[in-house]
Amino acid sequence: MTANAINNAASDYELAQASARGNMAAFETLYERHHRRVYSLCLRMVANATEAEDLTQEVFVQLFRKIGSFRGESAFTTWLHRLTVNHVLMHFRKRGVRMEKTTEEGEISEIQDIVQSMSERPRFVDRIALDKAIGDLPPGYRTVFVLHDIEGFEHEEVADLLGISVGTSKSQLHKARMRLRELLNKKI
Repeated sequence: MTANAINNAASDYELAQASARGNMAAFETLYERHHRRVYSLCLRMVANATEAEDLTQEVFVQLFRKIGSFRGESAFTTWLHRLTVNHVLMHFRKRGVRMEKTTEEGEISEIQDIVQSMSERPRFVDRIALDKAIGDLPPGYRTVFVLHDIEGFEHEEVADLLGISVGTSKSQLHKARMRLRELLNKKI
């Protein structure tokens, strides 16, 4: 069996351990397994393909540096997801993305109703319209929306990740949903 075939059969934990010991083939296998997922997450968060590509490369450079700290207490994909989200959030902080503060709260069902009302068009068109609308959100709104409604983080987790209050997280989410509804209504 070749080294590549062995790496393809190994678990992510085993590959991470081998990578930490300097096995580049193991790290390349991890990259091949997970680079699309990391890129997709970066793209959803920054809504810019070039920036997402750069961030994906940066995440894997950071992963290479930190691979030895993966202890296998959670799934590798969970750990990599958190590493990616944190890296993108740091990117936003470095760029100085500001978040507005208010206390309103919104409901996701309104956005789902709008997307469902577009049912006369093919489903991929709906997805394109939604992706474009999310990309058109201001960075602060988009970040909270992606973390909460797409990635499934609770408001407390979003607040901790972004260094904001829970109320601000709820407000940003509400404003994001309202803006999405407005943008998607224009598409109908």
